[in-house]
Amino acid sequence: MKRTMYNGHLRAQHIGDEVELYGWVQKTRDLGPIVFVDLRDKTGISQIVFKKEDNEELYNKAKELKIEYVISVKGKVFERESKNAEMLTGDVEVIANELTILDKANTPPIYIKDNDNVSEEMRLKYRYLDLRKNSMQKMLKDRAEIIKAFRDYFYDHDFIEVETPILTKPTPEGARDYIVPSRISKNKFYALPQSPQLFKQMLMVAGTDRYYQIVKCFRDEDLRANRQPEFTQVDLEMSFVDEEDVIAFNEGLIQYIFKKIKKIDLEIPFKRMSFDEAMNKYGSDKPDLRYGFEIKDITDLEQYIEFDLFNNVKNEDKKIKAINFNGLSEKYSRKQIDKLTKAVKGFGASGLLWFRMENDEINSSINKFLNEEFNAKLIEALDLQNGDLALVIIDKSPKVLEYMGNLRTIVADEHVEFKEDDFAITWINEFPMFEFDEEENRYVAKHHPFTHPVDEDLDLIETEPEKMRAKAYDIVINGDEIGGGSIRINNSDLQNRIFKALKLTKEDIELKFGFFVEALKYGTPPHGGLAYGLDRFVMTLLNKDNIKDVIAFPKTQSASDILTEAPTIVNNTQLEELNISLIKK
Repeated sequence: MKRTMYNGHLRAQHIGDEVELYGWVQKTRDLGPIVFVDLRDKTGISQIVFKKEDNEELYNKAKELKIEYVISVKGKVFERESKNAEMLTGDVEVIANELTILDKANTPPIYIKDNDNVSEEMRLKYRYLDLRKNSMQKMLKDRAEIIKAFRDYFYDHDFIEVETPILTKPTPEGARDYIVPSRISKNKFYALPQSPQLFKQMLMVAGTDRYYQIVKCFRDEDLRANRQPEFTQVDLEMSFVDEEDVIAFNEGLIQYIFKKIKKIDLEIPFKRMSFDEAMNKYGSDKPDLRYGFEIKDITDLEQYIEFDLFNNVKNEDKKIKAINFNGLSEKYSRKQIDKLTKAVKGFGASGLLWFRMENDEINSSINKFLNEEFNAKLIEALDLQNGDLALVIIDKSPKVLEYMGNLRTIVADEHVEFKEDDFAITWINEFPMFEFDEEENRYVAKHHPFTHPVDEDLDLIETEPEKMRAKAYDIVINGDEIGGGSIRINNSDLQNRIFKALKLTKEDIELKFGFFVEALKYGTPPHGGLAYGLDRFVMTLLNKDNIKDVIAFPKTQSASDILTEAPTIVNNTQLEELNISLIKK
C-alpha cells in the first residue's frame, strides 16, 4: 500500500498526477455510463470517477460499492467540468484505473455525516462510527493540538513530566472514590485517584521543583453536561512560589494556548474577583461574565412597604435579592414567569416575585401592596428603565444567592445571544478555608485539607475557623471552572492544626495521611500549583456545550458505557479470588 496523499489534500496543482487514495465510500451516484464515488478519510472527500467506456470490468465493480465500504483506488487527477465550490477538493476529480475493495460493510445504523440528528444514545453505542464524522475527527485533532500546546509550554519552562500511580490509597475530603479490591492483599482495597494531589506535593519535597502531568482522574459522583466519572487533568506544581507566581505563570500559559489554538491575543493580567464578591454579585463562584445581570440586595426596602414577605425578613434572618434583567420585560409573559417560578422552586427557593417597568410605572405580581415611595426606591436601587424586568427571591443566605445565580443563568441561556469565540476569563480567589457539613456535623475543607490558609487568618484556626480564607484560586471561563489550585501547606505543625480543625483523630490522620505527614517533616519547600480539567478546557476552546463532544469514548449520565456495556457483572470465580460476596437487595 502506497497512499500518495490524503483525500482532503487533493488540489488543482495535482492535475495530471497519478495518485493512490484510500478511505470509506461516503456515497455513490450511478449516472448510467459513469459512476461517481465520494471517497472519505479523516481529511475530507475526493470525487472518484469510473467510466464504462474506459474499463467496463472496473465500472461494473464500482457499481457494487455501498456506503462505508473500505477501498483503495488508483487513477489520474483531472480538472472537473462541474466544480464544487463548497469542497476544498471541488476543482478536481480522479479518473480511476484500479479499484480494490479492502473490506465490505453492513448498512451503518447511523449516518456518517455531521448533521445526522441522531440521538446521543445511538452516537455513544456506535461511537466508532460517530467518530468517523469530519467534525469528530477535527475534534480529535484539535484536542491533540491543545495537549501538545500544554506540553510545549511546560517543556519551554523547565517542567518535568512525571507519572504518578493509578492504584493508590483511598483519600477523604473530596468526592467519592472508585474502589479497587486487591486479590493479593485479601480484604484490602486500592482507590483510583481523584487527583495526584499528594504525589505531586511529595515530588516538591523530593526536589523536582517543577512538575506536570496529563493524567486520568476518577470521581464517583453524579454527572452533568460538563462532568464525567473519568476525566483528564492537566496537573502542575511549582516550588518556591507564592500565589502571585502561580497565577502569573498560568496566565502566560493560557495566553499561549489561546494564541496557538484560536489565534486570539488575550490581554493579561486577567480580571480577579474574591469568592465573596462573586457570590454576592452573581450567585456563583464560577460566574459567566459575558453578560451582566448583577444581583442586588434590596432588603432595606422592606421598610417602605406593607407586605409580610418583605416585613418578616429580619425576624426570619432572610435577605431580599433582585436582578434587573434589562430590556426583557416583553420577553416574559405571565405564563413564562410561572415557568421560571417552577424552575427556582426546583432549586429549593420558596417562590419568585416580579416587577416590570412600563410607561414609567411599576407593574408587579404584588401590585396591591405597592406605593409611590417603595416604587421610587426600587427604581433607584435597581436602576430600572422602561422595558426592564426585575425578579426577586427572598430566602436565607447563602442559599438565596445560589438561587439567584441559577435564575441568572436560566434567563441568560434563554435570551443572551452568545458569540462564538467570546471568552470572559477571571480568577476567583480568597475562598473560604472551610465549610460546615451538616451531615457530619463538622467543618470540612472547601478545596482539600492541604491548602494553605491566608497568613493573617492563621490565628483563627482554633477559634473561628469559619472566617478563615484559603490561598486558593480558580480560573473561570464563560461560567465554567476550567482549573483550580492553591498554595499548599509545607509545615507538618500547621498541617496537623488543620487536621485538628477538621476534627480528624490521630488515628484518622495516621491511617489516611501518615505517609504524607511524615514526608513534610524532612524539609518541604513552599509550593503550589493548579490543575486544569482538560475536557472542560477543550470544550470551551472548541465552543461545545457538552463534554461528551470532546471525549473519544465518554460515559452516559448514569456513568455507563453503552458501547462496551460497562459496568458489568463478573463471574463467581473472580469474586472468590477477591474474597468478595455480593449482597442482594
